[in-house]
Amino acid sequence: THYDLVVVGGGSGGLACAKEASGLGKTVAVVDFVEPTVHGTKWGLGGTCVNVGCIPKKLMHQAALLGQSLHRIVSGDNYVIAVGGRPRIPDNIPGARELAISSDDLFSLKKKPGKILIVGAGYIALECAGFLSGIGCDTSIMARSVCLRSFDQDMVSLIVKNMEEHGVTFIRKSQPLNIIKMSDGKLQVEYENNETGSRDIEFYDNVMFAIGRDPSTTNLKLDTVNVKTHPESKKIIAENEQTTCPNIFAIGDVLHGQPELTPVAIHAGKLLARRLCNVSSAQMDYTQIPTTIFTPLEYGCIGFSEAKAEETFSKENIEVYHAFYSPLEYSVAQRNYKECYIKAICLKSDSERIIGLHFLGPNAGEVIQGFATALKCGVTYDQLINTIGIHPTCAEEIIKLRISRSSGESPIVTGC
Repeated sequence: THYDLVVVGGGSGGLACAKEASGLGKTVAVVDFVEPTVHGTKWGLGGTCVNVGCIPKKLMHQAALLGQSLHRIVSGDNYVIAVGGRPRIPDNIPGARELAISSDDLFSLKKKPGKILIVGAGYIALECAGFLSGIGCDTSIMARSVCLRSFDQDMVSLIVKNMEEHGVTFIRKSQPLNIIKMSDGKLQVEYENNETGSRDIEFYDNVMFAIGRDPSTTNLKLDTVNVKTHPESKKIIAENEQTTCPNIFAIGDVLHGQPELTPVAIHAGKLLARRLCNVSSAQMDYTQIPTTIFTPLEYGCIGFSEAKAEETFSKENIEVYHAFYSPLEYSVAQRNYKECYIKAICLKSDSERIIGLHFLGPNAGEVIQGFATALKCGVTYDQLINTIGIHPTCAEEIIKLRISRSSGESPIVTGC
């Protein structure tokens, strides 16, 4: 069967591209297959986000399957590769592949995870550790290096501190050496400290690896159609979603050097479909993409981290406005608010245009989503502080930022 467009991958980006093209009058086929994990976890259409990622992570329940896979030979004028990726479990750690689980398996466990070790330091590791601890699981994170490496480290240190205060154990600068299943069903984990070389043993009910994701490109034989992949990441090299083969395109997590975020894949898929249908020439803008990490204390951000801004524009050309604040809703439950923190990173040479905004506190995603458009439009610090706030909200704390880092004043703000 021949189609105008064949989309390989039925995740968020692939379905968005397919539906957009179909709505514009093109004949479209979606080809999808999910290889079960070692533990047999599988799902239908919808991809990681819908089935075992963003949605169940936040709602804590299994998402419904959206449909059935297609299994037949198809051809098309154009092809879109949107196969995404799967969690990486190392082959060089004895027992890991046979005994450990991934985030794909977490929401299909038949019983409460119990005492669990999460190996990894990215957002999936921290988010899962946060809600598992929150539902009463004895939770530990084993981090080989710094947590959330690509994010602003001031914010990250506060996230980690908050999680530790809420019962999550961090085993720092360490990595597992082997995993052995004991006669009582417990998992024995031997691990090593990377700095001291010292070794230790601990026992868990479950071990989960969250050390990154590998693109699902291995079985596509991309080299036979001249689609180049990065030698290390194995992800597809593309410019404006165009691969090195003229009629093959790629979107989403499978792209090398682009954010692994569901809304990014969806938007890129829609824009690509419109270009392929000759109704638009708009390209995806991969800069200033807002995101939120759903740790117990949510972290929302857009733009540069402070370190990246200084590296890109020089430290002398950067001003930071920041403040700690007390959310009103925390006072009712008498929750600890000392890690709630905001920073705006400004470029001095461009009228203090805000190039990075970071918010740590309740409903961070809702707050940053509202400010994302402003940053995309080039909002300056002067425009920000001359905006009228909505009182009483956490979002208004952003437009009340008055303390610069260069002033040396304390960022601890009291009162309204």
